[in-house]
Parts: sequence; structure tokens; C-alpha cells
Amino acid sequence: MQEIQQGKDGTYRWVYELNLYTNPTIFLLISKIFLGIGLAIFLFVGGLEILEDGFDWERLLDCAVMFAVFTVGMLILAGVGYLVYAFLMGGKYCVLFEMDERGVKHTQLPHQVKKAQVIGVLAVMTGAAAGNLTTMGSGLLAASHTYLYSEFAKVKSMEILRKRNLIKLNEPFNYNQVYADADNFDFVLNFIQARVGKNN
Repeated sequence: MQEIQQGKDGTYRWVYELNLYTNPTIFLLISKIFLGIGLAIFLFVGGLEILEDGFDWERLLDCAVMFAVFTVGMLILAGVGYLVYAFLMGGKYCVLFEMDERGVKHTQLPHQVKKAQVIGVLAVMTGAAAGNLTTMGSGLLAASHTYLYSEFAKVKSMEILRKRNLIKLNEPFNYNQVYADADNFDFVLNFIQARVGKNN
């Protein structure tokens, strides 16, 4: 277990390494996107059919079958694509989290970076030490692929999936996934819940 560290700036930082083969969260998200696309296409084409030819159960059923097959095909392709992605990532999704009173930042680290490397850099950053290691830490974050930031005041709802070590934060036009291992999960959850409001 890697402890959450609080820096001199008051920010809590921790690293989480998601196993892409055993934790289905990312694959389920991709599947929902493809299902949404398939449904949107079906509704659009079905609506056009009704406008052009009037309501016809038989044609609508044919259209539904066609798009069901299309959607299943897309899900199969998504599954294959996900397995290729997981393989290229070495089966791990390494994330650095930074959390303070205002919000939480989720930074995806380069796939070649291992958790042990990040923990070493994180220890240096937390201690606010000077020198080459601090520069290395800044470089590591600059090389990160992408990040998401959730401001607690804007979070409208949250979903707690303890078995997946996951807290989902939903804002208008923003969706964030916060991971913490079992030993740190309650601390992170309580910290977030106290700041996004009791109604979420």
C-alpha cells in the first residue's frame, strides 16, 4: 500500500495503478459510449423513416435489428481495441491524484512510467526538495498524457464503487474517476463528500 502524502502546500497526493485486465471500469465506459452512439443513430434513422414514410412497425423493427447487429459489431471491435490498448499500456493505467480543498486532479502518466518511479518522484515533490529530482518530477508531469480536474463546488453527483476502488464525480460537461486503494478509500471518500455536499 502506498500512503497518501500531504505536501507543504496542503495538497494530498497519491499514485494508483489500475489493472486494465481485472478492473472493468474503462472498458465499461467505452461500451457505454458505443451503446449511446448506436442508440442515437437508431433514433435518428428511425425518426427520418417515420417522417418520410409514416409510422410502420415492420420497417421500424427491421431498422432496430440492423442497428442491434451494428452495435454488437461495434462492441466486439471496442473489446478487441481495449485489449490492444491494455497490452500496449503493459496492463496498467498509472495515475497521479492531487487533491486539495477546492478539487481533485487526475493525471494519467505515460505508459512506460512505473508506479515505483512515480512514488519516488512524489516523495521528492511532497518534501518540496530542490535540485534535479524536483525538475525530474516537473518533467514527469509535463510528459503526462492527459488530466482531468473536478472542482468540488461544481460536482452535481457522485457514485461510489468500493469494489472497484472508484469514486465517480459528475459535473456538467465533465466526468472524473478518482481511484484509491482499500486502505485509503475511506479517507478520500470522506474528504470529497464533506466538500461536495451532503445531498450527493
